[in-house]
Parts: sequence; structure tokens; C-alpha cells
Amino acid sequence: MKDPSRLRSAAGDGHAQGGKKLLERDRSFVMSSTVFGAVIGYGGMGNYHVAKMLQLRGVKVAGVYDTDPEKLGLAESRGLHAYGSREALLADPKITFVTVATPNDVHKEIVIAALRAGKHVICEKPVAMNSAELDEMIAVSRECGRIFTVHQNRRWDEDFRTIRKICGDGRIGRVFRIESRVHGSRGIPAGWREEKKHGGGMILDWGVHLIDQMLTMMREEGAAPVSVFGTATHITNAECDDGFSAVVKFDNGLDWLIEVGTCTFVPMPRWYALGDSGSAVIDDWACNGKISCIYSWADRNAKPIAAGAGLTMTMAPRKSNTVHNYKIRKVKSNWLEYYRNFIAAVRGERGDHRQARGGSAIHEDDRGAVPVHCGKQGDLSAARVSDGAPQAEPLSAEPIPVQGR
Repeated sequence: MKDPSRLRSAAGDGHAQGGKKLLERDRSFVMSSTVFGAVIGYGGMGNYHVAKMLQLRGVKVAGVYDTDPEKLGLAESRGLHAYGSREALLADPKITFVTVATPNDVHKEIVIAALRAGKHVICEKPVAMNSAELDEMIAVSRECGRIFTVHQNRRWDEDFRTIRKICGDGRIGRVFRIESRVHGSRGIPAGWREEKKHGGGMILDWGVHLIDQMLTMMREEGAAPVSVFGTATHITNAECDDGFSAVVKFDNGLDWLIEVGTCTFVPMPRWYALGDSGSAVIDDWACNGKISCIYSWADRNAKPIAAGAGLTMTMAPRKSNTVHNYKIRKVKSNWLEYYRNFIAAVRGERGDHRQARGGSAIHEDDRGAVPVHCGKQGDLSAARVSDGAPQAEPLSAEPIPVQGR
């Protein structure tokens, strides 16, 4: 897989006059050692964001806001400042950026309000209910000269980074099929996720993660989708999809299967990759699994084996001396790099900042990669990227090159 060395800026060299005034006003916090952030929506992900932000050097949590008084009380019990209204939070001049972690249907109005209040914005996924809403949000970020990005946190999943490394290092040869699955057996969680009006359903909940991972990897290969076929299920919920399956064909010949299920009591592997010189399976998020690579294509002799009511030579297993097996060594990652990259961009830092490969400032939607960093401040195009070393090791001897091809 190709590893892009730079991210792209959406605004180029220019930005709106309103954005210039805001950037002038921001010189004080750019030079300051501390950046203040706030979270709107103190539910599960809001809690998560606050906990992670508290681990960041040079970042302080100014406070949170939620429409639920009980959640505001919980925040105060944890020593956080609870704003009395969204307007009060956005009017606080010390706040540099806002993280939006609310139900999906109100993302647009909150993001736009925060941008117009002069705040940089991180928005939870899915960023919007549709592409038209996203276009409007991007337009406002350009108008205001604010950084607006999406929390595509699954780019930091170690299982994803591991399968990307396996497919990219050539160990299993030319990859022609990748299968990515997430399976559960509890249906859709109760609450807004099971209601269509709030943007519920598994396509928008888990699907955006798996699609984003797919497009991230395939963009590195320079490959584009040419066709999509998919089906959705409604086993446990008539209003929203509780699962789906999709096959995406790319112009480089690779087929990619994405599957999400919430009524699967025997889960299938998280990842399965097929190449012309081997296969790899990752069973779970802990990266249990194995890689099996061909040693010699020339040795194809096999004796027929019993298979059900007949015999087969085609499906007979290979001799042990013609394949080599490896155990999976997962690629380590640090999700905090997401916020470190974002804060560095807000401060206008360039060059020395390192981030997790894939970039926090790229949002994937149905049109492919959409950069949403806007304005000159914190030019993300200069951020360097890094990745781990080869992450597979043999179960027995050293790897043996493929022969007889």
C-alpha cells in the first residue's frame, strides 16, 4: 500500500475575509501554551472525548453542555464545568475548539453555530445525515476560516492498522479480496440509534467506520470503486437497519466485502484477506489470527480426499512443506495522536508534528476523500506521517520466498 507523505488542504492559499479577521483574533491562543476545548453532548462518546482530552499536555477542558440535566450533574460531580446553555458555551472567549458528540440529526446546526462563533470543530461520525448537509458545513468552515474535521477514530484501530500492514508489505502477494466484518448479537442499542429521525441504524453507526477504513486503504493504492452491491437487514428493528452487507469492486481488480450484523450468535473473523501468494485472517480486535503463505506453486501434487459423499483433489489441503505459517503481530497505535494532530494544526505548527497514518483531517463520504481543513492556520499539509515496522513473525523458521511462479 502506498503511504502518502502529506495531507491536502481544502482552502489552498486563500480564505474568506471573515476567516482572516478570526485568524487575527486567534493570535493570542496560537502563541499560548494552553488550548481550551469544550464538549457538546456528554453521553458515551462525550465522556470518552473528555477523558482523552484530560490526558493531553497543553489542553484543558473548559467544560461541557448537554440538554439532559442529569448528565450536566454528572459532569459537575466529576469536577467539570457545566454550561447552562449551548449559547453560553459558544460565547466563552477562552474556548478554542468544540467537540460535537450529539445525536446525528443535530450535528449540522451545532457545527455551524460553533464555526460562526469562531471555534474550531471536531464532529462525531457520521458527520451529517446526508452529503448536502456536509457540503453546507464545509462551506461555513471555509467562510469562517475555521478547522472542521470528523472524528474517524477507527483509523487508529490496531486490527485495521495490522491488516493494512499485512496487505501492504507484499507477504500474501497481490491482494484480490478483503473481507471486513463486525458482528454482535444484541440488536441495535436502545435510544436514538434505533430511531431513523436521529440518523439511527447500523449503516450510519458502524458502516461509516468500515467504509472509511476501506476507502483509506484503497486511496493509498490509488484505486477507485467501480460498483457497489448491498443489502440491509431488519431482523430486530423495522424502522432502522440492524445490519447490512456490501460488496465494493475497485478498478484495480480488488473486491471488498463489508458486513455488519447485530443478530449473529457465532461471529465470523474481523478480517480475512486473500492474495495470490497467501491468506491472512484476524479473528478479533485483539488481533488473534494467522498468515499462511505459499512456498512452492510448482508442487501441486495431491491425493484425493473424502469430501462428503465424494472425493476431491482440488480442495485437498496442501502439504506442510509447501506453505509457511506466521502468527499475527499487531501494529500498535495511539489514538491520542488524533487530538495532538488537531491541536498542532490549531496552533499553526508545521513540520515536526507526527500523526497516525491516514490523517485526522480527511473525511470520507460517498464521494471519496473530502479534506475539511480550512484556512491557513495550522496547515495540515505539512504534517508528516509514520507507521510501524513489519508486523508478522514466523511460527517456525524464517520466511521463505515463493518459488515456481
